[in-house]
Amino acid sequence: MKFLLPAAIILFVLLSALTLTVYFAARYFFRFTILRKPTATAENSNLSANTNFKQHLPFIMERKAFITEDMKEDVWIHSFDNLRLHGTLIENNGSEKLVICFHGYSSKGLNEYGAMAKFYFEEGLSLLIVDERNHGDSEGTYTGFGVLDRLDAEKWVGYAVERFGERVKIFLHGDSMGGATVLMATGLDLPHNVKGVIADCAFTSAFDVFSHILKRDYHIPKFPIMNVTEWVTKKKAGYGYKDVSTLDCVSKTDIPILFIHGDKDDFVPLWMSEKNYEVCSSPKKLLIIKGADHAESYYVDTESYEAAVKEMIDTYMN
Repeated sequence: MKFLLPAAIILFVLLSALTLTVYFAARYFFRFTILRKPTATAENSNLSANTNFKQHLPFIMERKAFITEDMKEDVWIHSFDNLRLHGTLIENNGSEKLVICFHGYSSKGLNEYGAMAKFYFEEGLSLLIVDERNHGDSEGTYTGFGVLDRLDAEKWVGYAVERFGERVKIFLHGDSMGGATVLMATGLDLPHNVKGVIADCAFTSAFDVFSHILKRDYHIPKFPIMNVTEWVTKKKAGYGYKDVSTLDCVSKTDIPILFIHGDKDDFVPLWMSEKNYEVCSSPKKLLIIKGADHAESYYVDTESYEAAVKEMIDTYMN
């Protein structure tokens, strides 16, 4: 008996230490991922992705120069939880075709769609390039990882219909977190004006992509860190990483979807788009860009990317 008490004390101390370690690790992960970060640029990415955007900078700057100051209009809406959200509107001679663009994590709208704006404009579309909550000029304390942002996307669609009228035809285009946002938005009761979705390197859920990064970068299993981190996020930010899955949403939608992914992406792995494509219930296409890392597909094979998007425009907007 005299050995049982010390053993129990040691076990208690070890379990307490483990519990505290997990809790503080989860708190750190929450602060690192959910709170606002400095805006990533081609020169300085905040992602733990391996994409080298610097090599594409001349192309990006050349294309982005198309957008002049007098073409841009700052527009604003309020989210369901009363955040002031910012967008940049580029109108195209009264066009009744519009694409609403959603960027990836730690970026902002014009950083990611500045280069693509020229293509869309020449195809006759106006553009509404938004800063997602907690990014760019939009308000927010917590990043929504698509779970909250899908509701913001619904608000932006409502704004577009109110501004441009019932005849407006809308595409939603997102990459990475923005791709997950537009796919999750298909699970909402969107108006008939939304004619198609382009989802570039979208993850299936925040829980899935975080679990992947934990394993890839830190060789840590998702349990129990992810479970505790999700609990902290629910308490602080009001949502859980598994609250919404793109798989559930696209399996029930009738909105046509173009899925795009680079086959060298190890930040959001290709299998996530393949799985989204597999379960999608609407007209669909999967474009895999060979040699492209995370969110790099447009720059690696611009011709194939634009041809696939143009096919969507010609098929569903005309």
